[in-house]
Amino acid sequence: MKNLFIKAINPGYSTDGKNNVGEMIEIARRDSDEPISLAGTTVSYTNSSGNESILFEFPENSWMTGESILLRLASSPESELAAGNYTKTLAFKAGLTLSVQGEVIDEVCWTGKSGCYTEFKSATSTTLVRDAETGEFRHVPSYTPEYDAEAYKVEKDEEIEPVSQCKGLIFSEILSYYESSRSEQFVELYNVGPGQILLDGCGIRYKNKIYGLTGVVREEEYFRYLPTEFSLTKNPTNEGVLEIIDTTGEVVDKLEYPNGQRKGTSYALIGYDALGAEIWRTTYAPTPGEANHYQEFKTCEEGKVINEATGNCVKVTSVVEKICPAGQYLNILTGRCRKYVETTEKTCREGYYLNSETGRCRKIQENQGADYEISLDSYKAESSFVALYAVIGVVIVGVVCLVYEFRREIQKLWRKVFRRFR
Repeated sequence: MKNLFIKAINPGYSTDGKNNVGEMIEIARRDSDEPISLAGTTVSYTNSSGNESILFEFPENSWMTGESILLRLASSPESELAAGNYTKTLAFKAGLTLSVQGEVIDEVCWTGKSGCYTEFKSATSTTLVRDAETGEFRHVPSYTPEYDAEAYKVEKDEEIEPVSQCKGLIFSEILSYYESSRSEQFVELYNVGPGQILLDGCGIRYKNKIYGLTGVVREEEYFRYLPTEFSLTKNPTNEGVLEIIDTTGEVVDKLEYPNGQRKGTSYALIGYDALGAEIWRTTYAPTPGEANHYQEFKTCEEGKVINEATGNCVKVTSVVEKICPAGQYLNILTGRCRKYVETTEKTCREGYYLNSETGRCRKIQENQGADYEISLDSYKAESSFVALYAVIGVVIVGVVCLVYEFRREIQKLWRKVFRRFR
């Protein structure tokens, strides 16, 4: 079985608006005389963090009858032109291992590290192809893999369908807006049951790339996934979308985290409404791998309290902490202690009343009638006489003015009259 080897790898690119174009794995053989049984043959994937998972496993009754077999990503536009499909997309920095019955017969890595080939570049589409003469790989700009529909056969009427094993997984929390390091980011999953879930073969799709999961999540337990192979957008302008992908390629759950993420917060599932719809909130109490907790405001440092109107921490004033002695109260406007005015308890002696404004006793003024005699004043029309005198004065002044004005005429008239009577 050591005559099988990995011939070519392409992690897929975005071309003319289509994603994962060209993603494939080509496996070839060194002779073509007899069919080769592929029972127990697996292709394993190793991510940049060194975590390994099975990418594709050939069925028991599968055979290789041609010179090569082509595997493609299930979501690739060319997925139908392949002998089999896998659901976990290849990263630009990763590795593959070809094994038979647990024995490694070929492997290759492209991380740029020692012992590995250079990584793929997003700006330039290439395929990592093995040279037939040297056995070494090199990046080739243009490469068309061989696809022969008859080169791979399964001795059954129907092809073995993958079995769903990821149903029951849901998103429960996500932290994208890290404070100091990208390593703070996490995606939390929850197993609603029934039964435990083997994550090998399950994946998380983000920006049209699928990243594999490994491990086991027991029923009603949380699983913290650290996105080491990619970085979540801290505070997306448009909604960020993540999906849980089943081994069958189906979407198990979908999460859209909105704009408005803030430092020190996570976006968490905190419950369900009356209709069963999920309730998500931004919380200041991230709990990766544990039950979620909703905290509306940040935790303030000692000596400060939260201002609920702004969400900011403000300093606690000394007025709040000041304690006044007995018999005094704190004036919150001035921050000073003031003595209580006990006016309500003061009593005045008989014949006096308490003035509420001054707090003093004032004498009650009483008039019983007998204490005061009634005096009768005769009416004098003094005002009428004053008015009469004023009128007479005005007439006299008027007459004087007329006599003065017409004094010459009066003198002439007087002389005429005097002469007549002489």
